[in-house]
Amino acid sequence: NWMIIAYVEKKDDEYRTFQDEWTEKFAFVERAGSAVCLICNDKIALMKRSNVKRHFETRHATFASKYPAGDSRKKAQQQLRLWTRQGDYNSASFAGSLAIVRNGKPFTEGEYAKTFMLDVANELFDDLPNKDKIIKRIQDMPLLARTVHDRTIMMANQVEETQVKDINAAPFFSLALDESTDVSHLSQFSVIARYAAGDTLSEESIAVLPIKGSTRGEDLFKSFMEFAHEKNLPMDKLLSVCTDGAPCMVGKNKGFVALLREHENRPILSFHCIRHQEALCAQVCDGQLGEMMSLVIRVINFIVARALNDRQFKTLLDEVGNNYHGLLLHSNVRWLSRGKVLSCFAACLNKIWTFLKIKGIEHPELAETEWLLKFYSLVDVTEHLSQLNVKMQGIGNRVLTLQHAVFAFENKLELFIMDLETGRLLHFEKLQQFKDACTASDYIPDVSLRDFEAEVADLKASDMWVNKFKSMNDDLERIARQKAELASKHMWTEMKKLQPEDQLIIKTWNALPVTYDTLKPVSIAVLTMFGSTYSCDQSFSHLKNIKSNLRSRLTDESLNACMKLNLTKYQPDYKAINKSMQHQKSH
Repeated sequence: NWMIIAYVEKKDDEYRTFQDEWTEKFAFVERAGSAVCLICNDKIALMKRSNVKRHFETRHATFASKYPAGDSRKKAQQQLRLWTRQGDYNSASFAGSLAIVRNGKPFTEGEYAKTFMLDVANELFDDLPNKDKIIKRIQDMPLLARTVHDRTIMMANQVEETQVKDINAAPFFSLALDESTDVSHLSQFSVIARYAAGDTLSEESIAVLPIKGSTRGEDLFKSFMEFAHEKNLPMDKLLSVCTDGAPCMVGKNKGFVALLREHENRPILSFHCIRHQEALCAQVCDGQLGEMMSLVIRVINFIVARALNDRQFKTLLDEVGNNYHGLLLHSNVRWLSRGKVLSCFAACLNKIWTFLKIKGIEHPELAETEWLLKFYSLVDVTEHLSQLNVKMQGIGNRVLTLQHAVFAFENKLELFIMDLETGRLLHFEKLQQFKDACTASDYIPDVSLRDFEAEVADLKASDMWVNKFKSMNDDLERIARQKAELASKHMWTEMKKLQPEDQLIIKTWNALPVTYDTLKPVSIAVLTMFGSTYSCDQSFSHLKNIKSNLRSRLTDESLNACMKLNLTKYQPDYKAINKSMQHQKSH
């Protein structure tokens, strides 16, 4: 009996492993440990001869009768193998197209990439026996400009479907909106959404909408609502909107936000981008400081805006071994440039004074002690403002994080005032150096305030959940210390491997039981809020890189697809796309 059992078990094991004869008899091949049908590309879950045979006889009886066992079936199977392999070419084509788009390259770069791969492969695989097969695979990979364009649109559409699906599944979502003009003078309306997808807080560019007429609030609103209806966005879940504060966005009657509230017939939170507010506050300074900045800009323009002066001044800096190799131009639009411009101007001040004397230009203020004291204080203040602005940049910054940064800066202002009054100047490095030198010489829907307050009270009284949040805070402090340590060592790649803080926070809130079903959605809603339109600003940087002077005729659909694939964190499943399309080789 035991011999019979052993024989049966042996035969059973054999049947559960792929047999070569199945290819000729049933048109099956083995791939990644599974039996795959060459005719329909289906996989057999349990690798047994009976299952393979049943599939072939019931699903492909016509194939069996048309190509009886023998040479005719072998030829047919060889053709099936070839067609199946072409799917690999298409997958490679999708991967190449994605790399081209994410690097901001034009669609025509596909042909160059293919030529590059062929030239490299010809040398790199010279000693391999299957070199010709590798070269043939590359040659058969479709990467023409039109192919790259079509692949880009397909991947972008798939990403968009995933975005919309996740937004519909999220309890709330918020928007950051901004409008800018591209190289062909076409207005582009950037729409960024933030939402909680499971335990992950996602921030995605869901559209870049072309505005081909005027850019009034009505025009922006109409364009957005057409997009929202087309994509079935759940507008009843929209919690807040963050804008740059422009009249077309926040106008009382005809602004985008006012029209949105009127259309939805409910209150929607509106935030003025905190970075724009910070910039406006920084521009409202004492009249004397404003005049000082104007003088600095006039001097810089005299030197930098004239080619001969610029070359001569750079030569002077090189001769004296200055660390700077020229002056920076100031832009009123990019307020961060102010701190950099003033720091560079201060570092080169002695050389600037010498150069102006050579040119016979009189600016006696540049040598007056009182003027220089105010100038160096302005240099230090703008440096502090620049540091604040950098903290408020970056994708994923929560509104509370930005608020804490501003509150912390307000506390520092009191410290700065005391520093100036006492004369210690510990936080005014440039001013201290000059002084020493002188001396030496109702908005969240379906939320009950009563229930919210009651749940907060319950949560505070629960040692278990209080300790849970204390543990989360300890983890956040640990991550902050790790980030600071890695940043000091310039280990940026390692820093990216750290657990995202948002994920840790959302996981903690999601861990709350259903007894906190009011408190939990409120907390997640606050996490989705935008406090800045930095993401829109970044999207416009990508836009200018993609739609450059050399690609000014890029269509709206192509631009939106390129932007989406550049900015998304979703990875297109081009293998799934590949299965749903007709396979073809490169021509």
